Amino acid sequence: KFDEAPVAYALSAVAAIVYLIATIAIIRAHAAGGARLATIALLFEAAGVVGVGMLSVIDRALFPADTVWSQFGQGYLFIPLVLPFVGLWWLRRGKVSA
Repeated sequence: KFDEAPVAYALSAVAAIVYLIATIAIIRAHAAGGARLATIALLFEAAGVVGVGMLSVIDRALFPADTVWSQFGQGYLFIPLVLPFVGLWWLRRGKVSA
């Protein structure tokens, strides 16, 4: 159904790729550049879920098919909204410098 809602499906694919990058970077946070990459990926995810979440609430027509970020991740129990902030907290808790 990509042809029905290409933006929604493309955003979901981007989110999946960035989540994967963030996860690997968190695992390797103590390696050179790991914490920095994790921080960038998590901030990107946070901006995506907040931005797309706001747009999808303001105008449902913009996203005819839900993305992982639509309505702030409501269809995914708001995990997409919480996860980037938990990841950022995890990095700070471990005192890994970006």
